[in-house]
Amino acid sequence: MFGFFKKKRLISEDTIEWLYECYSWALDNFGSDIFYEDTKLVTPTHKYFPVKSNDDHIIAQKILGHVKEYSGMQNWPTKLIPQKQDANTLIAPTIVMQNAPRGPAGTFSMSRNSSKAIITYNVEHAKQPEKLVATLAHELAHYLSFSVSEPPPGGDNNWESATDLLAVFMGFGIFLCNSSFIFNQYTNYDTQGWSCETLGYLSRDEITYALAIFCSLKDIENKQVIPFLNSESRSHFKKAIKEILQDKHKIDDLRKIKKPIK
Repeated sequence: MFGFFKKKRLISEDTIEWLYECYSWALDNFGSDIFYEDTKLVTPTHKYFPVKSNDDHIIAQKILGHVKEYSGMQNWPTKLIPQKQDANTLIAPTIVMQNAPRGPAGTFSMSRNSSKAIITYNVEHAKQPEKLVATLAHELAHYLSFSVSEPPPGGDNNWESATDLLAVFMGFGIFLCNSSFIFNQYTNYDTQGWSCETLGYLSRDEITYALAIFCSLKDIENKQVIPFLNSESRSHFKKAIKEILQDKHKIDDLRKIKKPIK
């Protein structure tokens, strides 16, 4: 009966266990030494992204260059291609098209015989750098995972979710948290509307929990993270950190993994 008085976890116990297993998989396959010694928590600041241009594609190329640098993948060959623009959902002054076709935020493709990865991006996101960073980090995580044969915990069906986690593992958790669910309102002289958009495959709470594990492993203080999170993610991040402190043995188990990069 005392189970009724237990506080509800931020996400399910099964999902928490999967996140820890994914971190174990990442540390084992991509190098604990690189993670602890070189990986940084990248923040949405001019320090990390000193990008200026009037050309959207040049902006995207520069952002990709920075994301590759902070991922330690600056020498991995890539070709960046803008996607066709999404359909305009405002088709008349007072009519908004429902269920309009929308392209993906980004794509990754590479054949086993190719030496260069092809990454595409939604051109609208060049004006929204946080979303673009989150997208490019996810696609580069695909590139990184392309180098290993061991599937993530749960098998091949979990590759996309594991790729989101791998982007957090690479240092881009703040960007994925802030971009995982976006609510927008628009208005003009005779029209008003709202839209919501999700990026990625893990939910906002799952991404936030993954970020909290990252920060716990690397002893990053809350004050270095919370100012950069949007309002929806801040309280969830604090709660995740508190829960992780109660599961300290799981963090200790991850820290025992000592694997050089393969």
